[in-house]
Amino acid sequence: MEPSVLTAVVLPLALFIIMLGMGLGLTLADFQRIFVDPKAVILGLAAQLLLLPVVGFVLAMVFPLTPELAVGVMILAACPGGPTSNLVTYLVRGNVALSITLTAISSLITVLTIPLIVNLAMAHFMGAEAALQLPFLPTVLQIAVITLIPVSLGMTLHHYAPKLAATLEKRVKWLSLFFLALIIFGLLLKERADVAGFFGQVGGVTLTLNVLTMVLGYGIATLAKLDQPTAKAITVEVGIQNGTLAIAVASAPTFLNSPDMAIPAAIYSLLMFLTSAVFAGWVRYQTMRYQPKG
Repeated sequence: MEPSVLTAVVLPLALFIIMLGMGLGLTLADFQRIFVDPKAVILGLAAQLLLLPVVGFVLAMVFPLTPELAVGVMILAACPGGPTSNLVTYLVRGNVALSITLTAISSLITVLTIPLIVNLAMAHFMGAEAALQLPFLPTVLQIAVITLIPVSLGMTLHHYAPKLAATLEKRVKWLSLFFLALIIFGLLLKERADVAGFFGQVGGVTLTLNVLTMVLGYGIATLAKLDQPTAKAITVEVGIQNGTLAIAVASAPTFLNSPDMAIPAAIYSLLMFLTSAVFAGWVRYQTMRYQPKG
């Protein structure tokens, strides 16, 4: 796969719109919730920022992947959460406030952790063939520009024009899903002759990453004796990754400029909607099963 206008122009624009949409629904209280519900927030962040990369690394080692695809899996594991996870949490009637808080805080932290995790992954899987292509400070600044700036703009609009922000948020949320679909479609269309091969190469590892992290997230929340809405939020936040950001880090010319490394994130972004639908169906079944009759 070669870089194109899709990865050079459409992808950064899409990510900007997606993060702007997230900011439209954020307030400073979302960042302060760690003091209100520290147990759930700390557990969720630990699972996102520590457990997720470890699981990604183990799977990248276990599955027969090329070095580029293994790094692609680690890029995906380094990009937790995102607006999609907030939407899925809402659909399964989870703790949306917690989901937004985890997404907001992890977005701040991953500005620093993404270059560290990706460079370590490249050094391990690609060895001497890979120079450190993500210089720390420039990468931190670039990620901040395409994530934190639009989030800040959205929060500012939310603060000064809450009604307008609420109206825009609904539209931007669906627009962001459209852009994500457009990016995935464009990447796969360009390599349509190899789509079946892509699924064969990374379908198993990305599906396993998705399902296993959701199971682990739910297990951690259950062991911690958190309520069901909170457990649902942590399940989704740990299990649903920010595929758009992962694709950008892998394929955008200002980052790694390696669309091959974006393959895991592209395939994952398709599969996560399927697993999210299954999870929503399971939640609905459990709700109806235990709902008092009469």
